[in-house]
Amino acid sequence: MTPLSYCTNVHPAEDLLGVLGQLDSYALPVRERLGADRLGLGLWLAADVASALAADPAERKRLRAELDARGLEVVTLNAFPYGGFHDPVVKQKVYRPRWTDRARAEYTLNCATVLSGLLPDDAAFGSISTLPLGWREPWTPEDDTAAQRLLDEVTAGLRAQDRTIRLAVEPEPGCILDTVHDAVTWLAGRVDPAHVGLCLDTCHLAVSFADPAGAVAEITAAGLDVVKVQMSVALHVPDPRDPAAREALAAFDEPRYLHQTRESSGGDVRKADDLGEAFADLPGEGPWRVHFHVPLHATPAAPLSSTTGVLSQALAALPPEPAHLEVETYTWTVLPEAHRQDLIGGIAAELSFAAGLVAPK
Repeated sequence: MTPLSYCTNVHPAEDLLGVLGQLDSYALPVRERLGADRLGLGLWLAADVASALAADPAERKRLRAELDARGLEVVTLNAFPYGGFHDPVVKQKVYRPRWTDRARAEYTLNCATVLSGLLPDDAAFGSISTLPLGWREPWTPEDDTAAQRLLDEVTAGLRAQDRTIRLAVEPEPGCILDTVHDAVTWLAGRVDPAHVGLCLDTCHLAVSFADPAGAVAEITAAGLDVVKVQMSVALHVPDPRDPAAREALAAFDEPRYLHQTRESSGGDVRKADDLGEAFADLPGEGPWRVHFHVPLHATPAAPLSSTTGVLSQALAALPPEPAHLEVETYTWTVLPEAHRQDLIGGIAAELSFAAGLVAPK
C-alpha cells in the first residue's frame, strides 16, 4: 500500500494562491501534528487552476517545490468536482460537466499533466479519481457513445504522459454508474485496464448496502483494478422510525451537498435522492444509510452510527497491489455543530485512525 493521503477538497480555495495557502494553513500543521516526515495530499484543483498549471511548466515546477519544502507529496488528484465545490448549494451540480462534455475530458487531461509534474520520483504511478459518467438522468444511447469516445481520447492522452497516470472511475449512488456492479459492467471490455480502473469510495459502497468483499472480487474478476480507495464512512441508522433517531438525523439534512439515502428491507434496497426526501418517502422498515461522509474516528452517538465496519471489510478484501489510499471527509464544514472539531486536529485524528486500519497485523 502507498502512504495515506487526505483529500484537499475539504478546503474551498479555487485559485493557485488559495491552494498554496492551504499548504501552510492546514497541510503543514497536520503533518507536524502527526509528527510525520512526509504527508500525502489527495489534491483537488478546480478546473481553472488545473488549466493554468497545465499550460505553465514553470508554475508546475513552483508548486512541486512548494510541496517539497513543506514535506508534502502528491500521488493522486481528485478530479470529480469541476469547480464551485463549496458554493452555498452544490447538490447535483457536482456531476457536471458529465463525461459527454469535452470540458470534462479537457479537465481530466489537464489534471494528468499537472500530476505528472508533481509525482515523487519514486512513485510507481499517479491516480486521478473521476465521476461515474454523470447523474442518471438524462442519459441516452447517444450519451453512452459520447462518453466512450471521450474516455478513449483521455486514455490516449494518459498513454502520452511522461509518468504513468491512471484514471479511477468512482461509482456513486444516483449516478449512471450507481454501484460497483454498474461500474464493472460498463467499464469491462470498454477501457484499457492499464490506464482506467475504479475508485472505491467506501461510503458509497456502504450506502448501496453492497458486500465489500464481493464488490472487490467482482472488480478483480473483470480484469479491472482498484486504482484508488477513498476511505470514508456513511451515516447508519439502525431504526429510522425511532423518533430520537429521526431528530438526530435531521441535523445532518443540510443544503450544500446531496445526501443520497438507501433503506434495506426484505432483501430490497429502496432509494431516495436526498435526506429530506428520505424522511418523506422511505417507510423506515429497515436500516438507512446516508451519503454523508462522517469523520472516520468519530462515530456519531446512538441512536446513530457509522459504517466503519464496511471500510475495514473493504480494506481487508483488497488485493496486494498498491492502491492509493485517500481519506476523503469533505463535509467537516457542514457537520452539525455538535459534531464539529478543529479542522487540523480532526484531519490528523482521521489519518491516525486510518493508518491503524491499514497497518500490518
